[in-house]
Parts: sequence; C-alpha cells; structure tokens
Amino acid sequence: MPDERDPYLARSLRFLQENIRRAGPAAAASYTLIGAILFLGGAGYAVDRWQGTDPWGLLVGLLTGLVVGFYEMAKVVWRQQAPPDGMGGQADDGTVNTQRDRD
Repeated sequence: MPDERDPYLARSLRFLQENIRRAGPAAAASYTLIGAILFLGGAGYAVDRWQGTDPWGLLVGLLTGLVVGFYEMAKVVWRQQAPPDGMGGQADDGTVNTQRDRD
C-alpha cells in the first residue's frame, strides 16, 4: 500500500481503482464480443471443413458471433442506463413511477 504520508499517491491509486472497477463490465462485454466472433466463426469453419460447404458455415458462424457479441454488449449498456432503485420504474399496478411523483 502507498505510504500514508504521500496523499497524492494514495488519492491517485484510489482513482485508478475506481476507474478499473467502473470499466470492468465494458471490458467483459468487449471480450465477449471478440470471443463470440472467434468461437462461432471457428465452429462455422469446422463445419465447412467437415461438410464441404465453403464458405457458408464460416459466414453463418461469423454473423451469429456478431449478433451474440453485440447483444451481450447491449445488455451491459442497458444495465448501466437503468435507473437506480427507488428512482423510477414500474409500480405494482403497471403505472410508471418517477421521483417527481413521490415528491
């Protein structure tokens, strides 16, 4: 841990840790995008080699990988844009609550 006598270093490390924590979901989504494209593209290539259907398996695998990867990335974005608990959302009766309604 940093020396407590160096507040600049301690503060810098806290900010770095916070930035890494906030970037985690976005990094995981990007790894999922790349992994889905590579894995499903590879599976499509393997199907092509096995069945002799060049290039259709590869194309289907790559497109499926793109769809799956971007869907996972969209889920991360949607989660980050969701309102915090108690700040909105749908009530039990199906109406939409806002902070202004409760004030």
